[in-house]
Amino acid sequence: MAAKQINPTRMELNRLKKKLATATKGHKLLKDKRDELMRQFMDLVRENMELRLKVEEGIKAANTNFVIAKAGMSEEILHEALMAPKQEVYIEAEQRNVMSVDVPTFEVKTRTADANDIYAYGFAFTSSDLDAAVKSLADILPDMMKLAEREKACQLMAAEIEKTRRRVNALEHVIIPEAQQNIRYISMKLSENERSTQTRLLKVQDMLLEDAHNYSERDVG
Repeated sequence: MAAKQINPTRMELNRLKKKLATATKGHKLLKDKRDELMRQFMDLVRENMELRLKVEEGIKAANTNFVIAKAGMSEEILHEALMAPKQEVYIEAEQRNVMSVDVPTFEVKTRTADANDIYAYGFAFTSSDLDAAVKSLADILPDMMKLAEREKACQLMAAEIEKTRRRVNALEHVIIPEAQQNIRYISMKLSENERSTQTRLLKVQDMLLEDAHNYSERDVG
């Protein structure tokens, strides 16, 4: 029996066949989308891991240089050197579409193009270790922005993969089987009705023939 009460008519049968064809096509498209999302997601995860290692190494090197610089300089001079930064950094955020997922893109821009503007202090009273620390942070900043892009993209794509997976499962295990079951049910009912109609027609035909035969016998008598 059908899972729900349905009207076993040819109109309903045609509607369900169209629904099944649409669901089957949608199921294939969603499976293809899920597979492509998974492929791109795995590429992003690998790239994210590589960037994270690179960023962690860069931050570790910068921290090491800051510790060495602090050991070789007085705390007052260190604070004074870093108190008024000369360079300014701006981040422009945009979006790009990846398989219907809007992932962010970040672009790092500086107020000036001069690479030496990252040093907001004179070199007379500071150590080269402080220069190396500042340079390490400046160099790793673009990779930090890329890492933020990749991590956010991974989160968004993972959510889209899960949503697509649920849709695929709903079509595969609920909507398509239910439509197939209802189609079988209606087809069976229509066949039963057709056989019943044929049987009634045969009975009516036999009754008409029998009546005609009786009338003929009475006419002969």
